[in-house]
Amino acid sequence: TQSRTRDEATKRLRRIAGQVAGIERMIEEDRYCVDVLLQVEAVRAALDGLGKLLLKAHVETCVADAIASGRPKERKQKVDELMEVFSRFAHIGGR
Repeated sequence: TQSRTRDEATKRLRRIAGQVAGIERMIEEDRYCVDVLLQVEAVRAALDGLGKLLLKAHVETCVADAIASGRPKERKQKVDELMEVFSRFAHIGGR
């Protein structure tokens, strides 16, 4: 459901915000560069996970509804929109 997706997304965003704050502290403390880089990658992976969550929810709701609607214009619009999202975020599928 949308509320479950919203709750999960909010939880993930709070965790990501904490990770970003941790990276800021690491930089202020002149921590070892590789350690900082590893944390940057962890944040990137967390954002990718959030993207997957949101994309899945979009496909299961908006796209599925458009396909089921029987309205060709709406269906084409959602498929085109989805293809644009895939082309911009294709990298998140592999993680």
